[in-house]
Amino acid sequence: MTLIQGYLFRQIARPVVGACAALAGIGILSQSLDQLEVIVERGQSVWVMVKLTLLAVPQLLAVIIPIGLFVGALIALTRLQREQELTAVFASGVTRWSAIRPAVRIAAIAALLTLVVTTVGQPWAQRQARAEAFAVRTDLAALLVEEGRFVKGPNGLTVYVQQIEQNGLLKNLFVYMLDGDDAVTWDAAEARFGRIDGRPVLTMVNASTTRYSSRGVLTYGSFAQTVIDLSPYAAVTERVRYKPSDLYLPQLFNPSPGDLERVGSAGELMAEAHSRLSAPLYALMGMAMALTAIMGGQFSRTGYSLRIAKVAGVFLVVRIAGYGVVSASAWNGWLNVFQYLLPIVATGVALRLLFQALKPRRRPVWPALERLKARFA
Repeated sequence: MTLIQGYLFRQIARPVVGACAALAGIGILSQSLDQLEVIVERGQSVWVMVKLTLLAVPQLLAVIIPIGLFVGALIALTRLQREQELTAVFASGVTRWSAIRPAVRIAAIAALLTLVVTTVGQPWAQRQARAEAFAVRTDLAALLVEEGRFVKGPNGLTVYVQQIEQNGLLKNLFVYMLDGDDAVTWDAAEARFGRIDGRPVLTMVNASTTRYSSRGVLTYGSFAQTVIDLSPYAAVTERVRYKPSDLYLPQLFNPSPGDLERVGSAGELMAEAHSRLSAPLYALMGMAMALTAIMGGQFSRTGYSLRIAKVAGVFLVVRIAGYGVVSASAWNGWLNVFQYLLPIVATGVALRLLFQALKPRRRPVWPALERLKARFA
């Protein structure tokens, strides 16, 4: 890479990274607002919300990278053209292809990153998020604890908490449960839910218990600290249900009977697999369209707003059509080929317009006029 190419690479890469970071920030903010339910309604910690939000980032990146590449490249190329830096580059003897090569390298890096995200990062993060959400949904503490209310749980368990502190400490706890035919009540000044060897437990401080047996015998006891095993009340019969976006490529192309039963049809899995493999092509398409918008026509002193608007509209239409093809491919397998053809054709058309514009225009040849000139020369 020459000095000029390195300069162009940096000038284009910085806006691209900035655009991707800005779009990712917007996506993370949107995801964090959606995950507020985990704190408000489920009583989970802030760390759980942050973890669920960050696990959604790989899936966002698969959508953000092509768009951020297109927007960032437009910003960088517009500035280079407006400040006559591209004109200076061409005047120094750099060929058109050499000037475009840094942008092509950036597009190739973005495409490779998108491929890694869609094939490795997204399924791993989605599986972790699905398991975390399942743990939150089946969390006994979230199901049984609601400040100032009696909450009935499974197998006759009833819990009342007067106050819940931010660190999860429960104040003035009351628990009613059935132990066989005996009715048992507990009350404690402080308590906290936890796990020991994977089993849910309730640790109580300054607690007392009353047991009323079926024979009419009443017993009472007090403890400075005690632990109650809640595993009989936490039996979970559900399983984590995955979606096609949670599976790895080998599972999508060669699904087991269990995957087809729990995740979706073979057509849906195949459409998801081809969608991940074709996603990097949109990064190449975005860079090709950005180059065409700025360098794919005649020089204009008034700017390229109209040309940029047209190219941006085409990019948006093609990307939306790509999502439509993915949905249609789930029911018509032969449409999967269009997941690749759509971005490839759009990239080819953009490159053709770009290189056609870079060729010097030849004056039209009129045979009769040429003969007339030759006769009077």
